[in-house]
Amino acid sequence: MNYFNLQTILRPHIQSLTPYSSARDEYTGKEGVFLDANENPLGSTTEADAYNRYPDPHQWAIKEKLAPIKGVQPEQIFLGNGSDEPIDLLVRATCKPGSDNILIMPPTYGMYEVSAAVNDVPIVKVPLTADFQVDTDAVLAAITEHTKLIWLCSPNNPSGNLLQAGAIQTILEAATQSLVIVDEAYIDFADTLSWTGKLADYPNLVVLQTFSKAWGLAGLRLGMCFASVELIQVLNKIKPPYNISAPTQALALEALDHEVEKNDMVRQILAERQYLAENLRTLPGVQVVHPSDANFLLVQFGTGGSNIEPDAKIVFEHLIDQQVIVRDRSKVTLCAGCLRISVGTRVENERLLTVLRHMNNAPVTTDLPLGTGGEATKPELVSNA
Repeated sequence: MNYFNLQTILRPHIQSLTPYSSARDEYTGKEGVFLDANENPLGSTTEADAYNRYPDPHQWAIKEKLAPIKGVQPEQIFLGNGSDEPIDLLVRATCKPGSDNILIMPPTYGMYEVSAAVNDVPIVKVPLTADFQVDTDAVLAAITEHTKLIWLCSPNNPSGNLLQAGAIQTILEAATQSLVIVDEAYIDFADTLSWTGKLADYPNLVVLQTFSKAWGLAGLRLGMCFASVELIQVLNKIKPPYNISAPTQALALEALDHEVEKNDMVRQILAERQYLAENLRTLPGVQVVHPSDANFLLVQFGTGGSNIEPDAKIVFEHLIDQQVIVRDRSKVTLCAGCLRISVGTRVENERLLTVLRHMNNAPVTTDLPLGTGGEATKPELVSNA
């Protein structure tokens, strides 16, 4: 039995806070003469759909369509401006500046630390093990009465691997005075079930997901947070009144009608991930291609500094010169000599491999020209449904 009580970890002024009541909170109907929100009654200056009216502040249409897909209730969903918004709101709702702390496990997503620093919240770091798994004993030893948030990124960024479910469960059961957040931004690319199915078992569990990756909607900036109804009510109380724009809501609703297409794209990305990993392992300068449950690969390059085994910095700069853009993670904890490479289309992946083969004086097996960029093209979707 998990005896977590949300009220014990909320900051006292958050518990008593009276939220801002917007015009669309006070009247939720769709019909009428709207003279309550100081909007422009003449329409918009765009030729597109009129955006002169404020959007639904709680995005109920999206939540009602999303809930059955995720196996939760609409009231258990918070939608934010990317996952970064709920990350920040969780810190502000629970952590007293200069006193309470968050616990992170580097290497991990950098915004947990940034949001804490912005809010003057101390950060406790317990590094992952050498194989990028949770050091469970060290985590449990680091938790104190001031630890309000424990962040677990699974699949992890930048290593790409799932964290062991047993470790997450142990922390959920032990940390009954903290919120345990499982960030599943890359869950669609992993062969496992989401932790959203465990929300009823663990009232201290929070799950983050996003429309940016598998759904292909990074430009919309729309993140998902799943938690207890009680916690979602708190996030709604402290968020900006209209945090999700009307165009974003409309496009998200449209996207949710195309889950089959999303799944097709995921299958193609997984096939390309395997293709890219297999080919990278054949290159002389590649030391390790770490296993991935995400849509990217963490790749360790040689550290000799020669043309035969160039180090990550040399490879990174050469790729940039050839307009192939990857992320240099070589200064991140446990990632010495590593570049993070997103899985692209076959054309983009071949371009990367060609540049690397050319660098290592290995045979070039593609006609793609060196030194030119190219726009990404959307792959043809083939439905397996």
